[in-house]
Amino acid sequence: MNFVFLGTGAGVPAKKRNVSSVALQLLEERKAVWLFDCGEATQHQILHTHVKPSKIEKIFITHLHGDHIYGLPGLLSSRSFQGGISDCTVYGPKGIKAYIETSLQISGTHLKYKLIIEEIEEGCIFEDDTFMVEAARLDHGIECFGFRVVEKDRPGELMVDRLKTLGIKPGPIYKQIKNGETVQLEDGRIVDGKEFVGEPKKGRVLTLLGDTRTCANSKKLAEECDYLLHEATFSADSGDMAYEYYHSTTAQAARTAKEAGAGQLILTHISSRYLPEEIPLLLEEARAIFPQTIIAEDFLQVELNKEKQ
Repeated sequence: MNFVFLGTGAGVPAKKRNVSSVALQLLEERKAVWLFDCGEATQHQILHTHVKPSKIEKIFITHLHGDHIYGLPGLLSSRSFQGGISDCTVYGPKGIKAYIETSLQISGTHLKYKLIIEEIEEGCIFEDDTFMVEAARLDHGIECFGFRVVEKDRPGELMVDRLKTLGIKPGPIYKQIKNGETVQLEDGRIVDGKEFVGEPKKGRVLTLLGDTRTCANSKKLAEECDYLLHEATFSADSGDMAYEYYHSTTAQAARTAKEAGAGQLILTHISSRYLPEEIPLLLEEARAIFPQTIIAEDFLQVELNKEKQ
């Protein structure tokens, strides 16, 4: 599991930072990629990474401002040409369905896969045996959501050495034991599978926020999360401007991480007003409040710890 940052800028593309998009690669967990936002030229950014469009299974759109959605029609179209035949689901605010369908219709685009578009409300928007995704509204100029991705607890390790010591050889029975079943061996012995499986491994929690002022839902979504992706459009001394434009500062993002008890803060959506040499100063502002902070750059890949922090 890792994050690949495809665009970390705010508003308009810049030489060093493209507009918003981040890929969550779940290759070990489900052989798939989840995309969060899809700003202009996201598919061009993907060309510089190992992310495969054909593996994009889900796309989560935080809101309908152009720097978060203008790359979506092109990416969905290219996914067909690049071998994507499996279903793809797009989740987003009301209006995302009309935007996508109109773009594809008037451009004469025909997809080779089933595209599912779900206009979301607050609450659980996806759940299966391995993951759950919750959405909540943020404080932005238009309807905007943040997402909390919860990896469900994984089974503990099978105590293979103990089984071998008891003379239980590898085979289909190992799967039954790992599932915690009670099984009878050929020699009549009864084995309780629960005694041969370690403690469950706590799943990771990831919070990805759209554009927002500081608000209660930001902290709620980020509560005790392992990784928090938070916009930081402005420097700490630009609080009034951030509020006026419905955005956050470095310091505000850091306070949210601290108050929520997050494990790691990753700042993104950085305004192009800040020159490369100023980025370390922005980082210092956040780290003064929340030391476990980094600032994302385009193409940065962050490996996520397998164990919950």
